[in-house]
Amino acid sequence: MTAHDDKRWFRVHRRAEEPTLRLVCFPHAGGTAQLFHNWPARLPRDIEVLAVRYPGRQDRLAEACVEDMAALADAIEDALLPWLDRPLALFGHSMGSCVAYEVALRLEVRGIVPRHLLVSARAAPHRAGHTALHLADDEALVARVRQLGDVYSEVYDIPELRELLLPALRADYRLIEGYRPGHPTPVKAPITAYVGRDDHSCVLDRVLAWSELAAPGSFELRSFPGDHFYLVPHEAEVVTDIAGRLAPAT
Repeated sequence: MTAHDDKRWFRVHRRAEEPTLRLVCFPHAGGTAQLFHNWPARLPRDIEVLAVRYPGRQDRLAEACVEDMAALADAIEDALLPWLDRPLALFGHSMGSCVAYEVALRLEVRGIVPRHLLVSARAAPHRAGHTALHLADDEALVARVRQLGDVYSEVYDIPELRELLLPALRADYRLIEGYRPGHPTPVKAPITAYVGRDDHSCVLDRVLAWSELAAPGSFELRSFPGDHFYLVPHEAEVVTDIAGRLAPAT
């Protein structure tokens, strides 16, 4: 890894010279670091936000997308090495939940246990349904995105943007649909799962199965009104809840 690679992987939001904790945020399939643009202003000043920038989109558009979960998690773990001088917490939305979980496992191998693993709008890895949308045509793939919620889906109505964005969306679906760990390893970090009450893509008992990957007594579920992208209209409430969970124990 070259000296600038870690900066390639993260959009860094800092409000304090010496943060006490870093919150690493993982976007959804087809998503970007922009999802977390407003979060730093809603968090305590001493929490630094590292929003993950996947290849194949925005200013990494010229780079090849990563279509394998292990390869993506390995690359992000490697890019995190310069940032391990502070405690970390990990938040992932949808596909990003599984990426965050895999990164947490890799950090544990290094002896680093994240303060918290926060997973959103995603079934536990071993309980996810099997789909093959990455093989579908463009119209079916876009239709699936629209079913999840209206947030951001309007970009696919613009032909020029659609052409630019669809390859990353398809690659992300190939990644997450190919990720099928039958017996995933529990993590040492506490897990909180977030879900939208009207998110029909998330079967509740499959989301609750994240509890099987947490230590006894260290799992909680929080639900908010809304669909798969509940965290956009309810950003203030979601981030406030996260901040409370990341606060030092008194």
